[in-house]
Amino acid sequence: MAVIAALFLTSFSASAQQEAKNGPEEAPVVITLEQALEIALSENVSVKVADLEIKRTQYAEKGTYAALFPQIDASGAYQRTIKKQVMYMDFDMSSLGGLGGGEGTGDGTELPDGVEIPDGVQLPDGSEDAGAAGGMSTSDGLEVGRWNTWSAGVSAAMPLVNAQLWKSLKLSGLDVELAVEKARSSRLDMVSQVKTAYFGILLAKEAFEVYKQAYENALQNMEDTQIRYDAQKASEMELLAAKTTLANAVPNVYNAESSVILALWQLKAVMGVDLDMNLDVAGRLADYGEHMFYDIHQHDSISLDRNTTMKQLAIQAEMLAENIKLQKYANIPSLAVAFNFSMNAMTNDFNFSEYRWTPYSTVGISLSIPIFAGGKRYQQIRQAKNQYEQVNLQTIDTERKLKIAIRQNLATMETNMKSYIAASDAVAMAQKAYDIAQASYKVGRSKLVELNDAQLQLTQAQLAASQAIHGFLTAKTQLEQTLGQDFISE
Repeated sequence: MAVIAALFLTSFSASAQQEAKNGPEEAPVVITLEQALEIALSENVSVKVADLEIKRTQYAEKGTYAALFPQIDASGAYQRTIKKQVMYMDFDMSSLGGLGGGEGTGDGTELPDGVEIPDGVQLPDGSEDAGAAGGMSTSDGLEVGRWNTWSAGVSAAMPLVNAQLWKSLKLSGLDVELAVEKARSSRLDMVSQVKTAYFGILLAKEAFEVYKQAYENALQNMEDTQIRYDAQKASEMELLAAKTTLANAVPNVYNAESSVILALWQLKAVMGVDLDMNLDVAGRLADYGEHMFYDIHQHDSISLDRNTTMKQLAIQAEMLAENIKLQKYANIPSLAVAFNFSMNAMTNDFNFSEYRWTPYSTVGISLSIPIFAGGKRYQQIRQAKNQYEQVNLQTIDTERKLKIAIRQNLATMETNMKSYIAASDAVAMAQKAYDIAQASYKVGRSKLVELNDAQLQLTQAQLAASQAIHGFLTAKTQLEQTLGQDFISE
């Protein structure tokens, strides 16, 4: 038993010596609750993601406004003819004899551009015998076109009247507003997590101090019992009981110390800092216990005007109301203007310098009048109205649940406040009882069992007081999140 106590004390001594050896460079960075919140607001991943989501919706809104401006596109194309089109016409072949000066007739007659004579077709040579051929028809057809077709152009279009497009602009603005509110919700959730983790560290540290004090008291009692046993004033049974009490106190201290480390890791993870950072928190739970009575009366008037869930539902309801109008506007005619300009060239070779480019351009206005779509637009309107009714029902149900949650948080705060008052009185009486029992045990007027019982009651009272403060702060944190109270750094 002495070995266990020695090892336990040695671990604390070695830790203290190591801290002294490392000096101020290894000292932990002590932060307050406000500093932890400020760090989390700038480093927390969920907050960063929410901010990026706001930017994404803003980009989408600007993209929607771009639909009001002309849409200009440039195009270019090349087409190689594999098999030319064949054109059949009934006309007098002798009429081609006067075309003059070309190729393909054998007598200097030139055919029009794009017209070639198929194999086996002979044109008249203009002699007297050609009169017999004057009535010949091109039964084999004429190939039309050239092997290469090039085109390049610019097109532009712009809506003049489009009710659905105008309404979608309003929906894009509401989408940005919803993203901003969701980002605020992420911040409120992050603040709640940081506060919960922070208060969890304070509770773990309080428990560690309580169990450490219980260990020190058990060690002192064991030493006093050993002295009395050596003086033959205490039995061996009492000495064994004292050693057993000391041994039972050791695991509680180690568990409490491990809880402190885990709670610190949790806080660092929520804050978004390195888990290996040497960090500690300032303050004690008792510092918050002094303001419990004042804090509970700060929430006499409860309002859900700033609750982020209710605000998101309100924005969604407004979006669905606008969506109903958007679906109705699908029955309104739309008007648009379009312009097109292109340059075309048809050749049989790749001698670009001699290409003849032909311009082609159009401008026009198009009117689209919805007449019948098989009831599709009507069903879309009914679907939008159904979604709007769903959100309204969700809003009513959510408001009811939030009011219940607020009442529960207030009741929990009041219960823990009363528990803390009672536990504080219990701690004072248990400490006095333990001091009396310890003094009586030293002079042999009481037994070790009575001293251990006094120590147990003192430990329970101290833990109950700390847990009451922690329960109050946790409920207060949840209440603040429900009410949408923001943490704003000046």
